[in-house]
Amino acid sequence: MTYVVIDNCIRCKYTDCVDVCPVDCFYEGENMLVIHPDECIDCGVCEPECPAEAIKPDTEPDLDKWLTINAEYAEKWPNLTARRDPMPEAEKHDGEAGKLEKYFSEKPGEGD
Repeated sequence: MTYVVIDNCIRCKYTDCVDVCPVDCFYEGENMLVIHPDECIDCGVCEPECPAEAIKPDTEPDLDKWLTINAEYAEKWPNLTARRDPMPEAEKHDGEAGKLEKYFSEKPGEGD
């Protein structure tokens, strides 16, 4: 089992999860984070820290697509190990439907 970041992170990008990760397995895109599945130690401390509830164990149903997205972009985006402010309109986009299709960006974030 590993944890994955799902679509509710898009345009929110809370980084509370990054602060508690003991193995620094979060990677930063322009408008979301992903977890490197080969680096995640399945400790689960990140899941309750996410205000947007955008982190799920990959054992939940229908998360195969998100495991693939997390694995792909963790190889392309820079590592993030320090907490940052969320995106300016995070609260507005929290819970919005269809965020993958509307807003997903393949561009990398700044990283550390």
